[in-house]
Amino acid sequence: MHFSIPETESRSSESGAQYVAYNIHVNGVLHCRVRYSQLLGLHEQLKKEYGNNVVPAFPPKKLFTLTPAEVEQRREQLEKYMQAVRQDPVLGASESFNSFLRHSQQETQQIPTEEVQLEVFLSNGQKVKVSILTSDQTEDVLEAVTSKLDLPEDLVGYFSLYLIKDTSDGSFSFVRKLQEFELPYVSLTSLRSREYKIILRKSYWDSSYDEDVMENRVGLNLLYAQAVSDVERGWVLVTKEQHRQLKSLQEKVSKKEFIQLAQTLKYYGYIKFEPCITDFPEKGCHVIVSAGNNELNFQVKLPNEQMKEGSFKVTRMRCWRVTSSMPFSNGSGSPNKTDVRLELAFEYLMSKDRLQWITISSPQAIMMSICLQSMVDELMVKKSGGSIKKMLRKRQSYLRRSDSQQAVKSPPLLDSPDSSREPIVKLSSKLSSVSLRGISTSSSTGDMSADDFHGNYAFEGIGDDDL
Repeated sequence: MHFSIPETESRSSESGAQYVAYNIHVNGVLHCRVRYSQLLGLHEQLKKEYGNNVVPAFPPKKLFTLTPAEVEQRREQLEKYMQAVRQDPVLGASESFNSFLRHSQQETQQIPTEEVQLEVFLSNGQKVKVSILTSDQTEDVLEAVTSKLDLPEDLVGYFSLYLIKDTSDGSFSFVRKLQEFELPYVSLTSLRSREYKIILRKSYWDSSYDEDVMENRVGLNLLYAQAVSDVERGWVLVTKEQHRQLKSLQEKVSKKEFIQLAQTLKYYGYIKFEPCITDFPEKGCHVIVSAGNNELNFQVKLPNEQMKEGSFKVTRMRCWRVTSSMPFSNGSGSPNKTDVRLELAFEYLMSKDRLQWITISSPQAIMMSICLQSMVDELMVKKSGGSIKKMLRKRQSYLRRSDSQQAVKSPPLLDSPDSSREPIVKLSSKLSSVSLRGISTSSSTGDMSADDFHGNYAFEGIGDDDL
């Protein structure tokens, strides 16, 4: 998640007193509007829980009214503070930090706590209507949806909620995975557009976990609906013969066999992103990025119109970061706030002792970063012999739901594959396996601040056998 405070506002309190409000943006979108005193309260709470040695330094109080220059200085300091807290594995995951952001989001959007109906979509387009509170956090909504579907509690951790946006071709693009610091109903409502929806999809990358999910009828139906949807959208690469086999299995309603065949296909379980721009292998190249199988896959169109393909393994990324900028594009000298430019940059081990920065310019850069982080988390859990199952916290308040369960419908039969798909040429042969231990870190060029880096524990903790 990319936290920023790009601007301040002068506002009036109920008593008429003027104060400075700091607009906290997440992924380039306004999340909440808070006062210095509120952030100071959060800081004091974190210090009380975790101690001065863990919590980063906070901008000090001022006795007198701040000058415009001092307001700007404090804005920069508060932005760095929020980024430091979020990126700390303990503070960023703390309930104090996340509940502060949830409460501030609801307060900023001025949405009262009340019971509402929320529509969550499945991969096959089916709607699941759940009764929730506007103040329910992401895990509460996930629990409500999976309960409505009658998915066993021990399988809930295999799924997540994602915010998507409908596209003009009838498909959709991923905006982000809904996080623990936001309220799904408020996040969706604040966008004020019917193009945005919430969808339920599996949250893991290793297809071997499919076996756990398929043991349950509801889990099998969810995976089947997602597999069919991904094939129909062209996210999974199939030949005509493979498509014929899949269609035959679908006609027989052989769901498990359909998934097992799909698992053998290229790009199964990948998330495909909208076309964007990269500087690899040269600046200004158009690329389609897909995330899956512990890698980012590039399908690059070179300046000579030739299509090439290459993959970047997450275990060879030393670190990555997301940056945002607000271009001056309206000709009046003030930035167009609706046109935020996002970039994902990662430092990649190209060969032994040689690291190179690779940049992707895409509105979906945040989602790409989330995918990388979840791949690393899954690898490290697997490396330690742990389980990806998440223990959801119990609701603190009772939430009424309908006793009736909702069945997952089977998707329609597959359409014929796209025969116009352009052939892909391999970008390069597979890099030789090298040890990731003991590689010296290199300084990067440009404006990349170390405070904004996502360090990759899998880079240092995974060796030759895992590559």
